[in-house]
Amino acid sequence: MMPLNPVYLDYAATTPMDPRIQQIVLEAWSSGYGNPSSLHWFGQRAESVLESARETVAACLGALPEEIYFTSGGTESDNLALRGVARARLTQTGARHILISPVEHSAVLHTAQQMAALEGFDLELLPVDEFGRVDPVNVMARLRPSTALVSIMYANNEIGSINRISEIGKICQDAGVPFHTDAVQAAAYLPINVQSDHLDLLSLGSHKLYGPKSGGVLYVRKGTPIQAVQTGGRQERGLRAGTQDIASILGMAEALRLLKSEMDTHNAHFVKLRDLLIFNILMNCPNSQLTGHPQERLPNHASFVFKDVDGNTLLALLDAAGFACSSGSACRSGSARPSEILLALDLPPEWALGSLRVTVGRYTSQEDLDSFLSILPVKTEQARRGVSR
Repeated sequence: MMPLNPVYLDYAATTPMDPRIQQIVLEAWSSGYGNPSSLHWFGQRAESVLESARETVAACLGALPEEIYFTSGGTESDNLALRGVARARLTQTGARHILISPVEHSAVLHTAQQMAALEGFDLELLPVDEFGRVDPVNVMARLRPSTALVSIMYANNEIGSINRISEIGKICQDAGVPFHTDAVQAAAYLPINVQSDHLDLLSLGSHKLYGPKSGGVLYVRKGTPIQAVQTGGRQERGLRAGTQDIASILGMAEALRLLKSEMDTHNAHFVKLRDLLIFNILMNCPNSQLTGHPQERLPNHASFVFKDVDGNTLLALLDAAGFACSSGSACRSGSARPSEILLALDLPPEWALGSLRVTVGRYTSQEDLDSFLSILPVKTEQARRGVSR
């Protein structure tokens, strides 16, 4: 049963669609149903909308329109970046070495692990500090002549820490190694420019941008070697087969444009709420610890571990009380073991199992957080005692 007046505090999992974007998507569904590959008027109109959206996304990222490829979401973009570039580099140069961090989203981590297990790629995991961040010096030290690809996320989805992407990108650029970043979490909150960040590839997901769920972007710098992974038609200049979802693409492009223009205003609101959460939870919840960097983290992101607390029990208690939070990545909800990210931080099991991620958004109010903070200490102690409701 849905609680009365539930409070949504899981914006890192997905964002509600902006009403302005909803209207755009609905209109596109009703009038923009032509296939952009068709030659008739309906197809030509759809193609015009598609290319206009491509120009919008490119402008937001500092890219060229021909460097923007539309996908079904961040996961597909990550998969295409890793498999497409690594296979192309292997074919061209024999490079087999893939360098990533152990705290990547599973769309990167599990893809790289599968490529190592099934295709013979040499996967190396970079060390991370106590905040889950990669030191650019370690990237430089581990690059090899045989490195096919480096992939480091812009900001971590579970603990919110922001990596020094532009420094890592410059190191890879100077070494002539393609550099990919998963910016799915970062794009809604951080200014991104593929030129100043020295990026060769970048992944975005629409539903983290207050857009529709079925949209994604892969930026590929012109000249970067990459092979198609999904075969079929010649859509997206032969790199990604399949009829484009015009409504989702249009909505995603406009969502990204609005975010870029309104980012400073929204971030000021988010930081105020985030810092309120962090201060009060650490002050009022015994045996609690912040995860991720205390300052260099996403403006809307607060994450914690609680000693001797089962995270899933805590989530169930909070949900019953009307507060929707997460134990970390929404892609692993319900798991009885800590995530790879928390394990990489070397947290003891009695801490790592008690994770909580609280992420605020455009529609989070001060009153929402006051209510949440009043109940969290009680629910945390109930979860510590093993009380399930």
